[in-house]
Amino acid sequence: MTEDKITYADVEEYQMLFTLAPPFLLEIFARRATDLVLKFKPIIQSYMDNLNDVQKNKLDIILSTDVDELQSVMWEAYQKTNIKQYEILANPEYKDFINDNLDKIRKMVNKD
Repeated sequence: MTEDKITYADVEEYQMLFTLAPPFLLEIFARRATDLVLKFKPIIQSYMDNLNDVQKNKLDIILSTDVDELQSVMWEAYQKTNIKQYEILANPEYKDFINDNLDKIRKMVNKD
């Protein structure tokens, strides 16, 4: 990661998290604009509580990055890996889904 920009290398490092949900399920969630943060709030909170300083910095960068830029990185990840979840997350039709869920995470972070 550059100082204030997310890169494919960052995505690659957390590939396991992006591929937890099968592609067909992720696409259903995205299409329906599902509030995944609400569905998985205890898991997300537990994960956030255990972040080290480097991970917290990466999360801050992600949360302050424009969704278009994040989707561009997802598209790059898809082109390099052919992992369907990245393609779904890069789809401009799902921009609101991503933005809404990131907003919910921002609210969780700012509660602390």
